[in-house]
Amino acid sequence: MIEEFIRQIKQSSSYKKQIAHIEELPAHIASFGELEKPLPENLQRVLLYRKIQLYSHQAQAINEARSGKNVVIVTPTASGKTLAFNIPVLEALTSDEKSTALYIYPAKALANDQLKVLKGLEKESGIKADANIYDGDTPQHQRSNIRKNSRIILTNPYGLHQYLPWHYQWRNFFQNLRFIVMDEAHVYRGVFGSSVAMVIRRLLRICNHYHADPQIILSSATIANPKEHAKKLTGKDCEIVSNDGSPRGKKSFVFWNPPFIGSTNTLRRSTHLETKDLLTWNVLQNLQTLCFTTSRQTAELVTRWTKEELTAKAKPTNVVTAYRAGYLPQERRDIENRLKNKKLSGVVSTNALELGIDIGSLDSVIISGYPGTVISTWQQAGRAGRSNLESIVTLVAYQNPLDQYFMKHPSDFFGRSHEQAIIDLRNRYISLGHIMCASSELPINDLDKQFFPELLAESIQALEQEKLVRKTPRGWVYSGTARTTEVVSLKNISDKTVTVLCEGNLLETLTLNKAYEEAHSGAVLLHQGETYICENLDLDQLIAKVRQENVNYYTEALKDVEVTIDKTHEKSDKSTGIGLGELSITEIYHTYITKTYDTVIKRIPLNLPPLTFSTVGLWFIVPDEVKEEIENRGLDFGGGLHAVEHAMIAMAPIFAMCDRWDIGGLSTPLHSDTNESTIFIYDGFEGGIGISEVLYLKIKLLWEKTLELIEKCECKEGCPSCIYSPKCGNENEPLDKKAAGIILKEMLKVYATDCNNSRK
Repeated sequence: MIEEFIRQIKQSSSYKKQIAHIEELPAHIASFGELEKPLPENLQRVLLYRKIQLYSHQAQAINEARSGKNVVIVTPTASGKTLAFNIPVLEALTSDEKSTALYIYPAKALANDQLKVLKGLEKESGIKADANIYDGDTPQHQRSNIRKNSRIILTNPYGLHQYLPWHYQWRNFFQNLRFIVMDEAHVYRGVFGSSVAMVIRRLLRICNHYHADPQIILSSATIANPKEHAKKLTGKDCEIVSNDGSPRGKKSFVFWNPPFIGSTNTLRRSTHLETKDLLTWNVLQNLQTLCFTTSRQTAELVTRWTKEELTAKAKPTNVVTAYRAGYLPQERRDIENRLKNKKLSGVVSTNALELGIDIGSLDSVIISGYPGTVISTWQQAGRAGRSNLESIVTLVAYQNPLDQYFMKHPSDFFGRSHEQAIIDLRNRYISLGHIMCASSELPINDLDKQFFPELLAESIQALEQEKLVRKTPRGWVYSGTARTTEVVSLKNISDKTVTVLCEGNLLETLTLNKAYEEAHSGAVLLHQGETYICENLDLDQLIAKVRQENVNYYTEALKDVEVTIDKTHEKSDKSTGIGLGELSITEIYHTYITKTYDTVIKRIPLNLPPLTFSTVGLWFIVPDEVKEEIENRGLDFGGGLHAVEHAMIAMAPIFAMCDRWDIGGLSTPLHSDTNESTIFIYDGFEGGIGISEVLYLKIKLLWEKTLELIEKCECKEGCPSCIYSPKCGNENEPLDKKAAGIILKEMLKVYATDCNNSRK
């Protein structure tokens, strides 16, 4: 069926050789495992009733958990991880009627889906666990009863963050806590993951206060560093279970590159329009399809365009719908059920359906734009062919460097390991906030170093100076006036959040730097597909006032960046002068431009105070000989540096699980701290979140991949597929593609020479 579908696409009039590569992934036969000792009769009865034979990884995970070990299960989507952690939890609740378990999910929709699974297991096994969700949507009048009577409680990190100061209300639950289960643990990375790691330490500290020492079970998509990630996330050593025993049908993985428009080979047809065409073909061929997009607006647009295509072909349109955050919970449940019951042929979703919500098996997945990580790509692809059935996955490329790199190097994508999940426990700003929260939960003393081994004393000292903690005979306690959990955000490091108001009503909130970019006076702010004009940004009150107005243009804020080196942590002895350390970043927003498509309409000055923050970054020196060679060839050295900076940032997500928007950069022919031509790459978050450390260790590989990207691009002078950046504050000027290639080749030569000399 899939081979015939691909053949028909290639024969269609609109096919312009968009298929760059097809990877055939063979079927995978199930392998089964045995438990080291029989399950209790009630649980054995459930498996027999459901005709379940445990896969090898399920049996291994259950055996490890039953022996008292902490476990992290690292297998693909739909491999049966849920059963692997539910069995040991339910067994513990069977053997001890007081035992409790806490399940933590990154999304409410996932918790709702898993509650249905637990309720079904309760009913079939006869175990009275009274599983319930406890989060911001839980009615106030039900909360006390859930805390007292539910033996399994499902929540999310945001809720847990808010409830920990009220732990005395949870005393009975925490006293008897046997298991903490964290599903989709790979989601906890970057700023969010670093904050959640601190929340888990606060939770374990409270459990210790109530003389409980719960086991931890994590489930995760495949990542490169599961053991390290689990340890950083929980502070506990975990046994790794990664040998997937679940069956898979044959899968065809298609790389689809939109065709060029015109003869210059610089501009490709819209990824969104190609996606619309593909989704329409899938639906017309009766392939039940889930289409992932990178934004809510795109999900709505692709859905609308597909319905218009179906209408033009006199086909029903009610078989296609969008799915995203912002819909009412009942709307989302209805879409999930209609998809599972085969009443929908096509659903266009943000990554909201990437996680393990049960929507049944699908024939096809379309991924509109590389999601940013190999992990997310495989998670989304795993939604197709969830049994022994044949399936197809199509990755439609954007015209950006990373997407285009993989289109030209498919073997690199299919042969590479998954990225490392990054958690930074040494970010002073994150640690400071959560240690302040901990001081409001229980007095802090020296024994708490077991939970906060990094930065505890330094954080307490800083909090005392700000009069936010005071010393008592029992330890340090919170002495501020605001609720700590309202001050500390899990998603953002900065405590400065701008509230966006439209006619006095809350529209959304933005971090301060986002407000500088999107909510300055005159800016066009896009919210749920609607355009708003910002009338005023009040930096004293942190309020932006906007009005709704339909406009056919958008705005971009331009900025200059200044970087100073505050402290060098590491420095190579190579001629390239590679360094890693603490940087001060100053961003000066000076102008904004209004544009229609790519045409600049006008430029308007901005008068905003500079933004300054401290972070971690890497830098390297480009030798004077390289500059001389480039200038002797009549090329632009500064443009070459600038192009290398852009392209390196674009390729960085290959090595660190991040987005290019998480990274900043600066290139200059003469920097005041190094007195040399220098390129900086830095974490775009206060205090850093571990990205630069990874890139520092992989700098040679990063240079190699960046050079490959530039050399293999079809353009002559540079384009969005190689050296242009959508976030450039200098409007992508100056840029020199040829000079960039020379710089990277010479850097690799110098690096290789230094390495050879060091071996002699």
